[in-house]
Amino acid sequence: MLELPTATPLQVGGGGFLYWAVIFFILAIVAAAVGARGVAGISMEIARIFVLIFIILAVVALLL
Repeated sequence: MLELPTATPLQVGGGGFLYWAVIFFILAIVAAAVGARGVAGISMEIARIFVLIFIILAVVALLL
């Protein structure tokens, strides 16, 4: 019998961008609590970029 290939979802292996965004967000909160404002700002910027990349990839995955 002829078997059709199964579609592989784009998110195989987990949501890396969202995971790292949460990690950098937590790092920013801890750094802000300790008083390291420079580290907190950079961590929040990295988290923001990862969330934006995640949203863009999620929209592209939904459109495909």
